[in-house]
Amino acid sequence: TQTRYLATVSAEIQRLSMLIDDLFELTTIDSGELRLRLETLRVEDVVAETVDAFRPQVERAGIHIEYEQQPGTPPIQADPYRLSRVLYNLLQNAIRHTPNDGTILLRSEPASGAVQLSVCDSGEGIAPEDAPFVFDRFYRGDRARARDGAGSGLGLAIARGIVEAHGGRIWIEPT
Repeated sequence: TQTRYLATVSAEIQRLSMLIDDLFELTTIDSGELRLRLETLRVEDVVAETVDAFRPQVERAGIHIEYEQQPGTPPIQADPYRLSRVLYNLLQNAIRHTPNDGTILLRSEPASGAVQLSVCDSGEGIAPEDAPFVFDRFYRGDRARARDGAGSGLGLAIARGIVEAHGGRIWIEPT
């Protein structure tokens, strides 16, 4: 019994620690104090590393993950750690909402002198009434709250802040 309680307490401490880290990161973004360490990098390298980190979780969930790079995708100036964080948050969401035997597709392509990176999944999609709010902090649509209680509602807000700090934009397409 004691071991079980200690494991529960340890898991809760880890969850709260991650929540505190997320809140700190949002505060840094909101205050304009986010410091980017820009490097010239290839998006496909960052995507490959992030996908590899998720591979065990995706395989356990019975989800297929694919990456398509369109020809002519140029190198970009970005902070590799922060870009990985954006992908991590987007993939966490996609995994949470993709059914067994579903697919997550990442795609990068050139777009007006920049790179567009897409994360698509075969999940239930976003309800049109939820779409305008998904990047708001603490927002979780009804279906997200009903599923498994996972997530704090901060990941997409952090992703938006990081993308905008890079001079980019992030959006959602409900289907």
